[in-house]
Order: sequence, then C-alpha cells, then structure tokens
Amino acid sequence: MSLHSDARPMGQPPAKRPPIPVKILISGGFGVGKTTTVGALSEIDPLSTEAPMTSASVGIDDAGVASQKTTTTVAMDFGRVTIDESIILYMFGTPGQDRFGFMWNDLADGALGGVVLVDPSRLEDCFVALDYFESIKLPYVVAVNSFAGRPTMTLDQVRHAVNVDPDVPVVAVDARDREQVKAVVLTLLRRILARAKARSQR
Repeated sequence: MSLHSDARPMGQPPAKRPPIPVKILISGGFGVGKTTTVGALSEIDPLSTEAPMTSASVGIDDAGVASQKTTTTVAMDFGRVTIDESIILYMFGTPGQDRFGFMWNDLADGALGGVVLVDPSRLEDCFVALDYFESIKLPYVVAVNSFAGRPTMTLDQVRHAVNVDPDVPVVAVDARDREQVKAVVLTLLRRILARAKARSQR
C-alpha cells in the first residue's frame, strides 16, 4: 500500500495536465491586417480595441494606401486558439501607430514569439516591429500579406528588402484565410521550439 496520500487507485488514468499557455504577438504597420489575422484564427470572438478614426488622427495616423480604413487599434487585439490538448495560443495584436509605442513593452511581457505582417507596397512600415523584436531577442516570422491592386514582391525580394537573418522564415499569407494564418503560426511555433532546444543544448 502506498504511503503517498496523492496515490491514485490502480487502473485509474493519470490526471490530465492543464494546457500550456503560449503568448505571441501579431505586429506590423498601420492597416497591414493585424486585426484581421487575429480574427481569422481565434476560436473566440476576438477582443478588439478599435475606435473610429477622427480628424484628430490627421497627420498622425497616415492611412496611405489604406485610406479606406475607418478604424484604428488604440490598444490591442486579443484572440485565443487551442493548438492541441497541450497548448493554448494567446494572440495579442499590437497597435500600428507610433504614438501607442509605449504599450509594446507591456504587450511583449511573457511573449514567446511574434509575427511581423508586411505589406509589400509599404515595406517601411514593418521596420519598427522588426527592430523591436530584434532588440528584445524575440523569435519571429515575417508574413507577407498582399493586397489586391497593390504592388507585389516575391518572398526573396521581401527578404532582401527588409534584410532579416537567413534563419528568419519569410512566408506568404492571406490574413483573411484561417488555414493560411494557421500555417504562419505553426511556422512560428516551430521556430520557438527550435530556439528553445538549441539553448537547452548549450
């Protein structure tokens, strides 16, 4: 007879471990598709702190080719998806405007990786996110979200233009397509696991 008070009766299956929470960031420039990306994959109604754009945004939030956009994320987007019984993924979309940059450190706290969304017609908009992830050494993938009627680039051209390390995945995505977004997230998770494994072997 076991002396341990927590011993389970013979034949009873072990208790299931709670799933591991994994936090990632979805980032990129203004109007690049962060809110759409979170919404495409989330299994819950995503929490979106979008507000109507007003005249106060003129000269601050440059819509550029995204001039039809009528709302702007003022804090974050949040969504959740169950990967399997062992992992639940929490997605936090960062605000796309520089004036909300003070929130990035709080959003990044506890994050294991990130997705940087890129619009090929506005490559310069992604550099803030790329520089930030590099500065905090957060593993990330670059996801090229092309828009109909706008200039396009090959993935190799994007890689060269944004000058990321060779080991950083650069992939294509339609932010509206759940399966494509899922593929991007799985690519990121593999990168996170590979980096964790490499560190454990040092």
